[in-house]
Amino acid sequence: MHKNNHYEKQVLFITCMILTACFNSLKSQQTEKQFTKTIKYLLYLPEEYGKESTTKWPLILFLHGANQRGDDLTKVKTDGPPELIESGKKFKFIIVSPQVPAGEIWSPDILVWLTKDIIAKYNVDVERIYMTGLSMGGYGTWETAQRYPGLFAAIIPICGGGDPSQAWTLRHTAVWIFHGEKDPRVPVKNSEIMFDSLKQYNNSKLTIYPDVEHDSWTETYNNDEIFNWFLDHKRFRFEEMKMMDSLDKFTGLFSSGNDSVTVFRVEDKLWIKYGFAGYRVSLLKKSSGNTFFLGSDGPDEIRYNMNKEGFMSSFTFYSDTRKTYFRIK
Repeated sequence: MHKNNHYEKQVLFITCMILTACFNSLKSQQTEKQFTKTIKYLLYLPEEYGKESTTKWPLILFLHGANQRGDDLTKVKTDGPPELIESGKKFKFIIVSPQVPAGEIWSPDILVWLTKDIIAKYNVDVERIYMTGLSMGGYGTWETAQRYPGLFAAIIPICGGGDPSQAWTLRHTAVWIFHGEKDPRVPVKNSEIMFDSLKQYNNSKLTIYPDVEHDSWTETYNNDEIFNWFLDHKRFRFEEMKMMDSLDKFTGLFSSGNDSVTVFRVEDKLWIKYGFAGYRVSLLKKSSGNTFFLGSDGPDEIRYNMNKEGFMSSFTFYSDTRKTYFRIK
């Protein structure tokens, strides 16, 4: 009995050694690899680009529709700015027109990586980066701008659709929406819902073409007004204003469900304490209207309401998410 136990222990020990050796062998076979995705795109540079090395140029990112997918960039030249460029039109923009591979849709992450690569390689005015797209590209324009709202100064989505619950992310982005009234492929209601969701931020326009079906982009891109409208807009920058109201009117404890924040005064400054267990404290900087900002460029801000007694009764906190807080003390 004793010998059998000793034998079993030897077998167990040897087995463990073999398994350990196998495991170490597998670990030693781990090698470094790299995955690379190729993005094909058309690049247009203005005629005067490069004549003055210090000149920065506005950038338009154009997103094509579903029929232009593939690996043949000539397809991208059939609509929008690339088509106009092929016909001889001159632009005062850098225009980047990427192509989606067959069977894929627009990826906001890839589009932003591409945009940042263009910024690194060319003289781009980062205050004037714009995006426009048609049909599938209209959807891509909405999604990309909503995912990365701080990058684009203005967007023009054509016959697409976005997420109305995330319209607040575009509160500092100028938006001009276009759609054909009788579009059989992408309902005009998509654009109307997005416009209604953006109204409260006063930075959106909606143009509906009567009796036009899906091709609402030809008339849009043939209108020079949209390119002038782009140039009228720069990326949002916060401007601090002098506080005219008594600071004590804004202090207090505010709650949203199980979450609470405190607005308090230190001498002539207002501060807000928020986050889990109040681990974050930020200075509130007054802006125009009913807005405080927590940073120089946003997007963190609060938009407040005052009660009849002249005290802040509630505010909506805009950050990565949107949440409304009500005064409880």
